[in-house]
Amino acid sequence: MDSKIFVFYWRQFSFFHLLFHVAHGDMSYSLPEEMKRGSVIGNIAKDLGMETGALSSRRARIDADGTDKRYCDINMNNGELIVADRIDREGLCGEKASCILKHELVLENPLELHRISLHIQDINDNAPQFNEERINIEIQESAMRGARFVIEEAHDADVGQNSVQQYNLKKNENFILSVNGNTRELVLEKELDREKQQEMNLILTALDGGSPQRSGTLMIHVTVLDANDNAPVFMAKTGLISPWSCFYTGCVIIFFII
Repeated sequence: MDSKIFVFYWRQFSFFHLLFHVAHGDMSYSLPEEMKRGSVIGNIAKDLGMETGALSSRRARIDADGTDKRYCDINMNNGELIVADRIDREGLCGEKASCILKHELVLENPLELHRISLHIQDINDNAPQFNEERINIEIQESAMRGARFVIEEAHDADVGQNSVQQYNLKKNENFILSVNGNTRELVLEKELDREKQQEMNLILTALDGGSPQRSGTLMIHVTVLDANDNAPVFMAKTGLISPWSCFYTGCVIIFFII
């Protein structure tokens, strides 16, 4: 075999052999988002079975995986893994059910790499919100009982139990709320009468399932549109006008409608 080819393969073998020896298993930690900087996540030294002083002598450091920002660091005095920067789960992972940040612990002399996975747990730090604080709906007073009107949903940046769980409509004389899956509807329970009430305000509340529970409200302004549901009614006293006055004015004998 050519000596150059032999050297090439030997170097490749040595490289992968080195990686095999320096790469070690994962370390996994769970923590809630928004913990204060300096909060303790776990103890690296204890989890690795090392003396605390060994971290300093082996120049331990945390490297971020795929990003320049490190969300955790090592306290060299006691071996604790601590929060190094604000962790906003919604900003990092959006609505994903699982949010994991990956870092690496690097030790020298000899070289060792330990993968660190931070499982970020959601906290109820967001309230449900509607796209608008108020919406306007126009409804004919001739609308039949049981008529339905779709209402927008509320959104919550939190996930799971901390997201929107229920809706409540403030008690009123005319409407009830129907929720079926992702559909929310106002249901007309008592017919409208514009002659009695031309406008009304309904309050819809969205609530999440977190602790403490958070909520958001939507005002629904209903305008009742007139329908031709009343015939003209004469309420009268009648009287006659002097024919002589009509002679001069060109009128005919008329009735006063009072």
